[in-house]
Formats: sequence, C-alpha cells, structure tokens
Amino acid sequence: MKTDICTISNDRSTYDSIFTEAERSAEYNKLDKKQTLYLRLLAEELVSMLPELLEIGSGEFWIENNGMDFELHAVVKSKGISIFDRENILSVSSSGKNAAGAGIMGKIKLVAANMLGDFIEVSKMGAENGWFDFYDMGAGAEAMYANSWSLNSYKNNVDNDSEEWDELEKSIIANIADDVIVGVKGKKVDIIIKKSFK
Repeated sequence: MKTDICTISNDRSTYDSIFTEAERSAEYNKLDKKQTLYLRLLAEELVSMLPELLEIGSGEFWIENNGMDFELHAVVKSKGISIFDRENILSVSSSGKNAAGAGIMGKIKLVAANMLGDFIEVSKMGAENGWFDFYDMGAGAEAMYANSWSLNSYKNNVDNDSEEWDELEKSIIANIADDVIVGVKGKKVDIIIKKSFK
C-alpha cells in the first residue's frame, strides 16, 4: 500500500501532512500503540532533516508498506544551489567544526545535503571528523543510485569503542529504524527509512 503523496516545502506547515499520513498508515494497517509510536517517531526524525534541505528545493513524502514492512520516503528536488546555499546547509559552528554533521541525524542530513548540492567532495570533511567513506555501499538495491549511503553500512564500519558508536547508541533513528538509505539520482535525493514490524 502507498499513502497519498504529500508536497512539502520550507513552509513548515506542510510538515503536518507527514504526520497525518503516518497516522493514517498506522490506522489503516492496524498497527498497535507501540508500532504507531515508532512510525510517528521515525516521521519526526525525518522531519528534523528537512528544513535546510528544502531551502534549496521542493519535496514529496509518502509511506509504502508491504504487509508489516514499512518505508517512509522523502524526495527532495534541487532547484539549483548557490555558494550561499551551501554555506547555509554546511553551517560552521563556533568551534570551527561542521555543526550540521553532529550526531547520526546530522550525518544523514549532511550526506543528503552534499548529494543534493552536487558537491560530493567530503573526503576532507570525513577526515576531519573521522568518518568512513559514506558511499561505499557494495551491491544491493541501492545500486540504482549514482551515489548512496546506508545507515547499516555505516554501523558495520564503526568501532564499538568509538564516539561514533556512542552516537549510534543514543540515536532514536539508529535504534528504531531497520535501515536508512540516502541516494541521489540527478538533481533528486531520496531519503528512505525502513522499518519492519514483524
């Protein structure tokens, strides 16, 4: 089943449609209270990534499910990006480090912003922050993208005794979602959050 496709923009009032569709999907599929809460939390995590991304484009949101396997989809289409837009997305904190990359949600947002802005030159930033290669996906469904990133792939490359592992343990999305995929096709970035309630 696929919910209605909602148009979203940097007008935050459009985000209400995301929560509406999450609630409708939960009700239609007879999710229990805990499952409904998890679907809502994943929708909230997705919304937290959107404001900066939608500054430079427009988007769509929907939920798909096959039985108890759910996917929350956000697609952001770039209208073109300027140096000013890049500076907005990759705002620098007072410490001189990239604030947008703090925490797991920040990393996901940063990957999407890099892809959307068509400036996938993160090696320097990755070295400064101790991240692994975002785009080393290997074979799989994500191969349809020109570039892609997976939360599961990231988890598999993180040392258990590292700061990154602590971030994963504290992250709502890392603890609830089965995976998060970020992929780019042309001027469009897909963010897909996967969750199975089996």
